[in-house]
Amino acid sequence: MNPRGGFGEGVGDAVGAGDRTGSGVDADPAIGVGSASVGAPATAAGAVADDPPGEALGVHPATTVMNITAAAARLAGERFTSTSMCVPVAEGLGRYPSRPMATTERDFYVILGVERAATDAQIKAAFRKLAQKWHPDVNQDPEAQERFKEINEAYQVLSDPERRSRYDAFGRAGVDGGPGGPGGAGFEGFGGFSDIFDAFFGGGAGAASARRGRPQPGADLRYDLRITFEEAVKGTEKEIEFTVLGACETCGGNGAEPGSEPITCPTCNGRGEVRSVRQTMLGQMVNVNACPRCHGEGKVVETPCHTCKGDGRTERKRTLRVSIPAGIDEGHQIRLSNEGEVGPRSGPPGSLYVAVHVHPHPSLTREGTELFYDAEVSIVQAALGTKISVPTVDGEEEVEIKAGTQPNTEIRLRGKGVPHLRRSGQRGDLHVMVDVVVPTKLSKKARELLEAYAQETGESVGHGGGGLLEKLGLG
Repeated sequence: MNPRGGFGEGVGDAVGAGDRTGSGVDADPAIGVGSASVGAPATAAGAVADDPPGEALGVHPATTVMNITAAAARLAGERFTSTSMCVPVAEGLGRYPSRPMATTERDFYVILGVERAATDAQIKAAFRKLAQKWHPDVNQDPEAQERFKEINEAYQVLSDPERRSRYDAFGRAGVDGGPGGPGGAGFEGFGGFSDIFDAFFGGGAGAASARRGRPQPGADLRYDLRITFEEAVKGTEKEIEFTVLGACETCGGNGAEPGSEPITCPTCNGRGEVRSVRQTMLGQMVNVNACPRCHGEGKVVETPCHTCKGDGRTERKRTLRVSIPAGIDEGHQIRLSNEGEVGPRSGPPGSLYVAVHVHPHPSLTREGTELFYDAEVSIVQAALGTKISVPTVDGEEEVEIKAGTQPNTEIRLRGKGVPHLRRSGQRGDLHVMVDVVVPTKLSKKARELLEAYAQETGESVGHGGGGLLEKLGLG
């Protein structure tokens, strides 16, 4: 089964076709959901192998074709996002699944520990909590790095409304650029609805022809970049250096020794795929797989380049300047398209993802676009008023503490927070939280003055405090 929870990678996942190679699905002549994780009976609907097609299903063959066509249409509209197959779909194909289908990828909502209806603020709070716990710099657990990467991936999808909407509709396939994403309809290995009919009954290639002879794309790369708190707020430019597989300079990237050229694959005649056809009780069953010789590229290299050994790529160091936008936060990623590794033999390049990590500020705390500062003042300053210096990302700023300020008073400095990433010209605020500090030790003079104040206001104060020296009048 496709680990992304969608339709299978070939026809065998939809119809249990036999003679399938390299798909992870056992050969099964029955009409059913032929997956390695779902056991299949020998024949459809309990029929013996020698029954005529119509009698095997208990209906006229024409009716059978219509039923299977309807089942294919329902499959085209279904996404298998849970751990077990939808029973009506399995029932429409002639049997129930014997056990839940296996999945290798965890749900993004489960990873962050939030409900599917969680708000953006709840998702952000859950991410920040988990990121602080699992960041490799603070967590020495061997699994911390992989766990942090998983948390970051989940947040990047769920914090983006558009990607979250696609994920809710199609699962991971909707955000990985695979089936169910913007370029797919939830099926991997099928070019569209016409390919489903092609899978059942043979015929035209449909949209699958667009995938023939296509070079393999290069891998995406990730670069972890650390910046200061001020750089995250104001934005900056950074120069990064990384190792990448680039096009071979000797052969120009095609993998062939200079003076020779890749030739059309004789096995698939340049199509990049091979088909096997067999007869079933419902007609032709067509399996489409990548060509085992050219691996789907449509061309083969007979005389490999002596430098890259026919791969078309060599390893090299690369330097790149990256623009960091103002307002970026811990865990955000910057995608640089076509800056990843190039594919084998002139395949298209992947993307470079720059994962940003922000050093904490010694005094300021950030929550989204809002900044917070805890200001400590004495009881005298709170009572009589004063002016204090408050650190901001633009430098120190003088803030007035009015007379009679109470503990936990909030003073808001508007426009002194973090710029909005997607709303140019708008910034959050800096919140100064006033904490009135009560002294734990008093001199004799200070005590006398406070007692005089208490007497003046008629307040009752205790006399049990103080050490031995104070009790003896020597403190």
